[in-house]
Amino acid sequence: MVNFLCLVPDYAVELWLPAASWPIMSQVSSTGTCSTAALEQCSSQLFCPDHLLATFEKSMGDELLQFNALLLINVILALVIVGTGRYGHTYLHSRFTRFIFIGATTMFLPIISNVITTIGTNSSSKMDYFRSNDFVLTATCSSVFHSSIVITWAFFVQIAVINTRLLVAGENKEGRNDTGPPFDLLVQSVWTLYLCFSIFKGQAHKSMLYCLEFAPFALICAKILLKYYTFEKAQRSVAVGRNSRLILGYMQQLRAPDQQGGWVDGDLPPLLVMGEDKMQVELHPYGYAPKSDQWSSSELDAIVTMDKVWDSTLLLGALQQMDLCLSFALFKLLQCRLGRHKQLANLGSVMETANFLWRTLLMKDGEHTRVFKVIADELSFVHDYYYSSLPVCYSNFWLPILSISISLLSIGCCILVAWEVTKIGWYWGRGPEPSYQILCELSCNKGDLIGRRQEKRFGSLYFDCVLVFILLLLVVITEAREIATYIFSNWTKVAIICRHGKHTSLQWKWWDAFLLRCRSKLMYNWEEKTSQCSVLVLHRRIYSLDLLRNLLHMPDIKRRVKVPEAVKVSIIDALRGIRSGYGHLSNGTDCLCRCQDGEMFLWAWNNTSTSYTILTWHIATSIVEVRYRRGSFSSSILNSEIHMIAAIHLSQYCAYLVTWSPELLPDDDEWSRSLYQHVKNDALRALADHAASTAIGSLTPEEEYQRLVEVLSANSKHEVLKNGVKLGKQLVETIYDDEAIWKLLAEFWSEMILYVAPSDNLKGHSEAIARGGELITLLWALLFHVGIVSRPGEDDGPTATFADAV
Repeated sequence: MVNFLCLVPDYAVELWLPAASWPIMSQVSSTGTCSTAALEQCSSQLFCPDHLLATFEKSMGDELLQFNALLLINVILALVIVGTGRYGHTYLHSRFTRFIFIGATTMFLPIISNVITTIGTNSSSKMDYFRSNDFVLTATCSSVFHSSIVITWAFFVQIAVINTRLLVAGENKEGRNDTGPPFDLLVQSVWTLYLCFSIFKGQAHKSMLYCLEFAPFALICAKILLKYYTFEKAQRSVAVGRNSRLILGYMQQLRAPDQQGGWVDGDLPPLLVMGEDKMQVELHPYGYAPKSDQWSSSELDAIVTMDKVWDSTLLLGALQQMDLCLSFALFKLLQCRLGRHKQLANLGSVMETANFLWRTLLMKDGEHTRVFKVIADELSFVHDYYYSSLPVCYSNFWLPILSISISLLSIGCCILVAWEVTKIGWYWGRGPEPSYQILCELSCNKGDLIGRRQEKRFGSLYFDCVLVFILLLLVVITEAREIATYIFSNWTKVAIICRHGKHTSLQWKWWDAFLLRCRSKLMYNWEEKTSQCSVLVLHRRIYSLDLLRNLLHMPDIKRRVKVPEAVKVSIIDALRGIRSGYGHLSNGTDCLCRCQDGEMFLWAWNNTSTSYTILTWHIATSIVEVRYRRGSFSSSILNSEIHMIAAIHLSQYCAYLVTWSPELLPDDDEWSRSLYQHVKNDALRALADHAASTAIGSLTPEEEYQRLVEVLSANSKHEVLKNGVKLGKQLVETIYDDEAIWKLLAEFWSEMILYVAPSDNLKGHSEAIARGGELITLLWALLFHVGIVSRPGEDDGPTATFADAV
């Protein structure tokens, strides 16, 4: 080895060169400066100091960790955006939900832009210089694949978000704005495309992944253009956007004296089911109506009405198909109610519809389940109309087919991208060097000496691949759900039934049978469950959640249970009794007057507050339940248990309404919620000693009843709690037959739930439908169809009796 001293401006570098390099000595000039060859030889022996390398690696590692954390946060934001977009409309009234959704959508694209512009502007971005003494470290880093991966899943997230955006073409009179195409996502996708161009700018070789970058952008454009066309067509269509105004005019013309297309009293009314877009309509003061000269034309054959469907010979469960079409026809009438067309309820044609429902469903024994199913399906159509994009797509028969085709293309694109990413990951992973997200070529310079270039790899390519696969799976799920929505939708079933109703000679195809049989939990359906709350909790366990609930002043805890058949039977029986008896709704007083000793309980009925009455009778029902719990009946077990189930279930459901949905009750919602909380707190305080001293199952029903009444009578302070205890004790000690007690309570609660159901709070019931449905909303719709839209004493609706329908 020979020691050479190469002189360069401002400093010198001492290097030890091997003997084979001695000829370089001849290249040194007489002035003592190194020639070009000597400098190159010297530079090849120049390495970066360890502390400078460590500083660079730490800086790059921290920066990449920050970027990966941002990407992970963005994946979470994408899941939040898609999840909230799909299910968040159920809780649109919640400020927290709106905050989460707006925050996620606001932060998503800026994070993507920050990551891309920082580490992926081009393939040879110069990193910051690192200096230490006389050494300067420079690095050239490449992150094309890492950045293109980010761009890829940014596109696919936007596709998933498009699938979850609502497209609603309603009326301004309905108190809600139209929800149009998501043009903001188109702007975001254009910006994302610009980022894509900025990454690959100047690249000679374009990978397959680069070519696939444009496929999701094309899909985004196709989806948005389709939604735009669909929305514009539905908005102008009398079958979708303007349907309620057409239904109103149609129902008015049905009973016109000069109408040739009317029906004979007692027949099934020709309610519109489908085919309104085939009508020739004209404007009237109340909206749209079919042209008067069209009733006798052949074009009416293209219009499907309920009488045509009812008379058609249908296979594969004809009753279910006819009921589904009936639900669809009733939905169109309820849509007019939600559109605030109050004059609809006064039309004679609507009263004829009510009479038909009485003859066909309500007055027949054993049809209670069928009645609830028809109304539940009707509410599912209402839900789809206001909270999904399904109805606008059925403004033309080929729109669902085109939408499904684009979804299939999107799934195919996801598969291609997944295959390409898998190939790249496998190719890079099988090499001798580990896979990486960023590759840096670095060297240390000292004056004119440029040190040997070194490679440093940062991150793991598998991190990018995992994120891509998660988001591709998310897109596939949303697209598959989009396809399943059309396949399992009741709108598709109605379209198939109407197609065969118009052309009875058509043969049923196997796919028609398949689509009619398809059922899925993905679709909105009332689960036949109601929430339950109770003021008296005898054996209470205190959890940390209860403390938080009290601290935040949240409503009482609730539980959801399936609606028993006994409840349905009791409600329908009460509805029949009202029609055949007094002919008006009752808040429970009618059943007391019919009972032998019932008038002595009228003192517990408060004519100024429904919530007050509900809580008083709820406490009394809970006390009776303690005395006559299951297994302690003295008379017919079957009858007593049926009435008991109905009474307890409706009692706890009405208590739930007071604290969780008081806006659906007649009283002020804040006052009702406050009343429940005060009564609940007083009951908890009064029962503190009872719960501590009474072990579960240690007392007989009689003993526990006596002890409960004693404790509550001595400790209660609130008037509602005192009256409830007094009423419960009076019921037990006055009516000795347990079956008679439960029958009275079942009738009382059935009349009460029917009394509170009619309401002009359309917004409250719409929100209840969005949340998944409520029993009281189902009864609200049922009472509307039998001619009741208001409670007795209220003048905001046409009637609260059955007088016009009898």
